[in-house]
Amino acid sequence: LPALLREGMAVVISPLISLMKDQVDSLRDMGISAAYLNSSLSSVEQRAVIELIKKGELKLLYISPERLQTEDTIDLLKSVQLSFFVIDEAHCISHWGHDFRMDYRNLKIIKERFGSIKVHAFTATATKVVQKDILEQLMLDDSAIHIADVDRPNLIYRMAPRSTIIAQVTDILEK
Repeated sequence: LPALLREGMAVVISPLISLMKDQVDSLRDMGISAAYLNSSLSSVEQRAVIELIKKGELKLLYISPERLQTEDTIDLLKSVQLSFFVIDEAHCISHWGHDFRMDYRNLKIIKERFGSIKVHAFTATATKVVQKDILEQLMLDDSAIHIADVDRPNLIYRMAPRSTIIAQVTDILEK
């Protein structure tokens, strides 16, 4: 919603090609102009996405942290109006996160190359140490931190003694 309400294009840094595709497909199903730029696209498809970016026809662009490290991508993004950056799975920035990736750690490039454009980082798995590291690595001074309740009513965890495996699995699938 914030991407739709603000002028320019929001850039979402996402770790997985399949996650980008799922999110972009969902957005497009809702009539929102979104695309991803990654190695799963042919060169023709990549050029088509770049043209949409240049024409200002996208509200959301999904890219990997590795893609943001290239000068071509930086030059492209600097040539258009951006509304903000979103870093999904931000725990990957931290050495103490469970999915550390060096190119996530280099996302400080956003502040270095894009200056005053706002940066939002989201994760569901950040300890206090990881939160502090994320803020330091992204050079986010005077940032607001919002922590939601860990109670997730849509998730259920149960343990049961193993007995008749097929019947137990079938029972769970039926529920």
